[in-house]
Amino acid sequence: MAWRSGGRSNAELIDNMVKNGLIISPQIAEAMRKVDRKNYVPDQMYAYEDSPQRIGFGATISAPHMHAHACENLLSFLPVANSPHTGAILDVGSGSGYLTAVLHHLAPHSLVIGIDHIQGLVDQSISNLKKDGVPLGPGKDGKGGVIMICGDGRKGSPEHAPFSIIHVGAAAPEIPQPLIDQLAKPGRMFIPVGQGSQDIWQIDKSDTGEVTKKKLFGVMYVPLTDADKQWKSEL
Repeated sequence: MAWRSGGRSNAELIDNMVKNGLIISPQIAEAMRKVDRKNYVPDQMYAYEDSPQRIGFGATISAPHMHAHACENLLSFLPVANSPHTGAILDVGSGSGYLTAVLHHLAPHSLVIGIDHIQGLVDQSISNLKKDGVPLGPGKDGKGGVIMICGDGRKGSPEHAPFSIIHVGAAAPEIPQPLIDQLAKPGRMFIPVGQGSQDIWQIDKSDTGEVTKKKLFGVMYVPLTDADKQWKSEL
């Protein structure tokens, strides 16, 4: 149903994904309605298609239904008030900043960290987020808001850990141990893994620190790699 879920506007795109069963939770539909995809893609003619698009620097923005799948998987671990899920949120390979913005709207009182290893993409994502009205920087109490940083996402962001949820937007050959280490107790990671053949893996850490891994479904993502391998001309 993904290929039939595009629309002529952001609202129609989200409505069609709900109608086709790609978005199940009203909370996720509401958050995705607040993030206008046209602010995150270079070619606005195709902004509301349910398909991946190139955003420059050898990177892509995932199809909206993949962002919806990720949010549905991570929803129960969102850090909310009066909940055991109290850590920050990490979006590895944040690219355009689109999913970082959706995660902000899902948990507006939590700090959301987006990390990408290409400075040009980080600068682009900051511009996108400003256009979309997403608050940058932490709130006065150190909570809420979005921080975009340039760095090796495979190493996470130790200074902002622990993370109740970690989303990884590019395929790693294996699950990076630093990301597992930075999961909160409890916490969940959604990550594509593999070279050639790839699968989404769900990594859970219990409140006692026990780690469990579950393979969910096959995918095709760009690789989570070094900056110089992804975009040599920018270095």
